[in-house]
Amino acid sequence: MVATQLVLNVRTKIGQAIARQEGQGLVEYALIIVLVAIAVIIAVMALGTQLQTVFKTIVNNLSTAS
Repeated sequence: MVATQLVLNVRTKIGQAIARQEGQGLVEYALIIVLVAIAVIIAVMALGTQLQTVFKTIVNNLSTAS
C-alpha cells in the first residue's frame, strides 16, 4: 500500500516536471518568433523607401514588357 502510494507520487512529480519543461520550451520559441518579427518590422521600416522604389521599378518593367 505504501509502495503503491510512493510510486504514484513519483509518477505525478515526473509528469509535472515534464509538463513544466514543455511549457517553458513553448514560451522560449514564442519569444524567439516575437524577436524575429520585431527585427523584420524594423528592417522593413528602415528600408521602406528603397523597397518601394524597387517594387515600383519591377511593376513598371512588367507593365512595359507586356
